[in-house]
Amino acid sequence: MRKSRVFLFSLFFLTFFALVFWIAFSKIYPIKGFSGTRAYRDVIVQVNFGPRIPGSFAHAETISYIQKELEAAGWEVEIQQKEWLGFSIQNILASRSGTLAPIIIGAHYDSRLLADQETGPARENPVPGANDGASGVAILLELARTLPKDGVPVHLVFFDAEDNGGLEGRQWIMGSRAFVNALTTKPRAAIIVDMVGDTNLNIFKERNSNPDLSTTIWDQASALGYAKEFIPQIKYDMIDDHTSFLEAGIPAVDLIDFDYPYWHKSSDTADKVSAKSLQIVGETILSWLSKQK
Repeated sequence: MRKSRVFLFSLFFLTFFALVFWIAFSKIYPIKGFSGTRAYRDVIVQVNFGPRIPGSFAHAETISYIQKELEAAGWEVEIQQKEWLGFSIQNILASRSGTLAPIIIGAHYDSRLLADQETGPARENPVPGANDGASGVAILLELARTLPKDGVPVHLVFFDAEDNGGLEGRQWIMGSRAFVNALTTKPRAAIIVDMVGDTNLNIFKERNSNPDLSTTIWDQASALGYAKEFIPQIKYDMIDDHTSFLEAGIPAVDLIDFDYPYWHKSSDTADKVSAKSLQIVGETILSWLSKQK
């Protein structure tokens, strides 16, 4: 019996010190490699909050979740409080260090208050925003966990009030317009990630995006074996958060799969999102950033 107690006591201390070492190690060294599976969990969390309509409880919970995940990954977080056209804006800004002009990686976290692409009574439902909103946020959160500290300066920006244009006096992309309007340092470039998690991923080049920036990203995707998902042809002309940067003379690109059949519908749910697609997009951005000086 005494030997058994000694063994259990020793096992407890070995387990305890192993746990302490793991926690300390994980704080020093970032998680290695982008994980689409972890990103997909972030999609589930956001969808479970409910529609992230600005001013709602789910919207506030999403802000809190994003902030906690960023801080846990070692990023400094600022909630940028702005007003745009009479509407309250809460952009979430994340940075780590460095004074050089950063590359902005951005996504919107709000969702649409009406599913106006539906017909009949379903039009009055809010949009769950699993792909249109949550997928971009998930990509950014996983980048926060995996980006090396000694790489090119990157700021992660989670835009509010992007997705309710044309409803109740709102315009599109209000969050990014407020953000760009408040800039004091001009970023090197901006990459916007929007609707990139659907199971049948087809990201075409967007007509208004900076062509040189687009080419380098699509070339990187091809080098990784993702030419089937990143199709080097122009197909759509989008007003998205990249527009705010382009209007300010900042090179910007929109990564978006606008062939998504559940856009602005109540069927934009988590089962339409794929961890594999999140992996492809996140890995491409991470690899592209590693090539920047």
